Amino acid sequence: MNEIEQSPRAAWEAHARDGKLAYQWSPDAGRAVWQPRLLCPFGGRAPLEWRVSAGRGVIHSITLTHPVKGAPYTIALIDMDEGFRMMSRVEGADGAPSEIGRRVVLRFEAGEGEAPPVPVFDMEPGR
Repeated sequence: MNEIEQSPRAAWEAHARDGKLAYQWSPDAGRAVWQPRLLCPFGGRAPLEWRVSAGRGVIHSITLTHPVKGAPYTIALIDMDEGFRMMSRVEGADGAPSEIGRRVVLRFEAGEGEAPPVPVFDMEPGR
């Protein structure tokens, strides 16, 4: 197996601190890989390549969550334009079925304390 210079999590966090959403690409499978990992989930071969997302996608599924403490917030599955699906919050959404298929754009919010920034999405303006 190939040696790695840093863990996939550390590499992802370094990109996030620079305001970039990094994901991995499997040259063997010709597909995007999410969540970051050591080996390709489609064939088990290393190495995976790091790429940076343009930060745009489409809402695949969305729900409004009502925590015991704090204000309600949405959780969505986002189909990123690069070909992977990730879970995140969508600010300004209300969890309605009509929001499925809407375009969203990424931004990062500061993490708590030493935590890395958190990817969140906003509805793409004008759509």
